[in-house]
Amino acid sequence: MRGRTTDLSDATVLQQEIAVEQEHVDRVYARLDELRRDASRAEKEGYRLAGVGTFGALVERDAMVFHAARRRHALDTEYEGLVFGRLDLKTEATHYVGRMGIRDEDSKPLVVDWRAPAAAAFYRATPADPLGVVRRRMIQSSRERVTGIEDDLLDPDAAPADMRVVGDGALLASLAKATGRGMRDIVATIQREQDEAIRSPASGVTIVTGGPGTGKTAVALHRAAYLLYSDRSRFAGGGILVVGPSGVFVEYIATVLPSLGEETATLRSLGSLVPGYDATRVDAGDVAAIKGSLRMRRVLERASHDAVPNGPSELRLLYRGTLLRLDSAALDKIRRQALPRGARRNEVRGHGFDRVFDALWAQARDHKVTGLPEKREFEAELADRNDFREFLKAWWPRFTPMRVLRWLADPGRLRAYATGVLSRDEIATLQGSFDALDAEGPTIADVALLDELDELMGRPRKPAKKSKNPFHVRDGIQEVSTYADRQAAARAQQVQREEDYREYAHIVVDESQDVSPMQWRMIGRRGSYASWTIVGDPAQTAWSGDPEELDRARDRALGSRKRASYALTTNYRNSSEIFAVAASVIRKIMPDLPLPSAVRSTGVDPADVVTTVTALPEAVRELTEKQLAEVDGTIGVIMPVPRRDEVAGWVAGLPERVQVVTALEAKGMEYDAVVLVEPAQIAVDRAGIRTLYVALSRATQRLTTVGTNPGWL
Repeated sequence: MRGRTTDLSDATVLQQEIAVEQEHVDRVYARLDELRRDASRAEKEGYRLAGVGTFGALVERDAMVFHAARRRHALDTEYEGLVFGRLDLKTEATHYVGRMGIRDEDSKPLVVDWRAPAAAAFYRATPADPLGVVRRRMIQSSRERVTGIEDDLLDPDAAPADMRVVGDGALLASLAKATGRGMRDIVATIQREQDEAIRSPASGVTIVTGGPGTGKTAVALHRAAYLLYSDRSRFAGGGILVVGPSGVFVEYIATVLPSLGEETATLRSLGSLVPGYDATRVDAGDVAAIKGSLRMRRVLERASHDAVPNGPSELRLLYRGTLLRLDSAALDKIRRQALPRGARRNEVRGHGFDRVFDALWAQARDHKVTGLPEKREFEAELADRNDFREFLKAWWPRFTPMRVLRWLADPGRLRAYATGVLSRDEIATLQGSFDALDAEGPTIADVALLDELDELMGRPRKPAKKSKNPFHVRDGIQEVSTYADRQAAARAQQVQREEDYREYAHIVVDESQDVSPMQWRMIGRRGSYASWTIVGDPAQTAWSGDPEELDRARDRALGSRKRASYALTTNYRNSSEIFAVAASVIRKIMPDLPLPSAVRSTGVDPADVVTTVTALPEAVRELTEKQLAEVDGTIGVIMPVPRRDEVAGWVAGLPERVQVVTALEAKGMEYDAVVLVEPAQIAVDRAGIRTLYVALSRATQRLTTVGTNPGWL
């Protein structure tokens, strides 16, 4: 609400209040410079310790430099927009809130870290429940200069007579800003229902649901930053994994945590969660539903136990004048005996070789080979023969998941593996979907199948690597260190994680409504010891498979952990005019769905343009150029998945503010303006209608739909 009237003009009051805040901000930055100098000095002093010449000095140097460098980096990172809020309390105390905590020379707080308990009221206080806050002020700045102020007077009755309130409120002022190429943090404008989810207990599972524009992704990322602040040794040590639906989405959110001073989290898309792959291709909805079904595990298990395509069908060896022979039936029997159901092929490879030796030894004895040595020498002689070694490599090679997945491109093998597991129609639907693995790599759905095959087949044993002792100075010498040094060294060791790390302390899954059952298995393998934050909106799901199977797979991944649920009910992104169009679409298939409330209006209605197939390319380009002139931020050009490259060509050469994405890639994204191409080609079924609902709710200021079918709406 607005504040008290004054005799001064609003402009004069604003400038005077900005000057008041500038004085405090100047003091904060002056102190920041002192702290940076102290950190740099400590870092240099640490390096000088090396000149002492003792091994103890080297260890002390490393610890001192480590802590000083980390502190200096944090101070450098938090330079921009350091102070963004102020709380005036009924106790007449004043707290400034910012990206990190800073104290003056007497250890009195100049800025309270936004994650500290003392800052909670900045986000949770409301006029109905002010929590002792009289005035909440958002401070806008550009580097060290205060540029604006927005106030919320929460407790007018407690306000002193001389308290001034300026602006229209922090939230609405923030929503009017243009967006950039990356997602911005909302640390200055977190609302109460969002803050409750952010600060929920660290253990168990936190489930956050909400419609478009409610800030689900922002809540998930700010929660990750909050957890790192509240228990750094646990969450920085074990690691936080953030999983998003696409590479486009991950790139979009990549700057949020660093802007909050946290750079230790790992961000991955569903297509890049398995090391060695960065899949961007998308299967058709019916194909993705089959690949995502838990029944695919049985199909893959059968494939992982099958004979190698075009592998040797028999073994013939001339040994000391006697022909030893294992035919196809004998080899198949050996393979089945060495590889019973549940065994991992790469891990029992040696057992298969042993059975081949046993079978050949038995034949040699039966044939009464002249001069037959003891079995151990017999095996050594065979192992020295190139032809025998080449046979073993071809008959039972070291398998990679991709090698086995390629077998499904063979229609005959696919039918053999899937018969009795998938229906005839499903097998027919899958045929051809693996043909491009060699030329174009896996689809996003394929990556979960590759991870499953890796689990089914296991990995060849490798010699254990010795972990480096962080306090090893020289052979025969190990330094005694302080507890703090050992803790720092332990954290450093933990950060150096293996490529396929699977012991995260916390996992965030965004757009969880689109995670298939097989993908839940893939994520779950990396979260056996983790607490979870699950973010999504069931109304936006593109999953067209069995919903009960999806629930079971998610529950299996999350286990029996205690769950806390939070619902976000306010749409901060869309204008009410834009969201009304999106709502009318989703109401067609979900008439009783509770939808969030859009909190602002621009007075600009969305435009729907109908044109011909011939004129469509030119219309799309002209409408995009029009949006470039009308908004300052980003313009998303969204289209059906199969037409991405085609539409990208129509807008080629336009400024970088124009971003071309498919309707699926648009999930989680936000643009100032959207040009949505051929909406009718997106809404082809129930899943398509939900995808169209997502695409229609990406814009903050302007929405234009353009296509050749006027009946979509």
